[in-house]
Amino acid sequence: MGFFQRCVARSLLQGQRSLCGSTPGPERLKPEAAAPAARSLGPGSRRPYSAGIPGIQERTLVAVKPDGVQRRLVGDVIKRFERRGFKLVGMKLLQANEGILAEHYHELRRKPFYPALIHYMTSGPVVAMVWEGYNVVRTSRAMVGDTDSAEAKPGTIRGDFSIHVSRNVVHASDSVETAQREISLWFHSSELVDWDCCDYSNTYQL
Repeated sequence: MGFFQRCVARSLLQGQRSLCGSTPGPERLKPEAAAPAARSLGPGSRRPYSAGIPGIQERTLVAVKPDGVQRRLVGDVIKRFERRGFKLVGMKLLQANEGILAEHYHELRRKPFYPALIHYMTSGPVVAMVWEGYNVVRTSRAMVGDTDSAEAKPGTIRGDFSIHVSRNVVHASDSVETAQREISLWFHSSELVDWDCCDYSNTYQL
């Protein structure tokens, strides 16, 4: 190969190298531009609850009656509601007076057993509670069981602990409307605590 031919070959090789090492033109995407950057959530911010279950803030009144308190069954009742996944938002121990009981049992005033009921409910302290959760009113009634201990199914609170229809351990509101009335009767709004339950996102897939 002559001198001139060698010079031409060398020039061609240098041109190919410069093309291989050249800066990409505007038509080539940069790696960071290929996909939009992920947005991080700042401290304290929450993800939107796009797939949450409506009605998880339904509330009901549950009260452990004097016989349940005397027999130290309060902890057993609380345990059942907690294990079911409901959230306790209010609780207090009190000696119920005839005034609040007359309002609570106003539909039973003309029943022949009403005087004995009031005497029983004022015979000792009551533990009143407000529980919150999805379908809590209906579920609580199922958990409590039939009013008559002889008819209450095993596994329910009354089926396991109640001795007699007049000593049936616990009360639970029978409807959403009744629950709202009873909660306002037994609790001031300032006695109810709104708090975030850490397992709600798993329980209700929020």
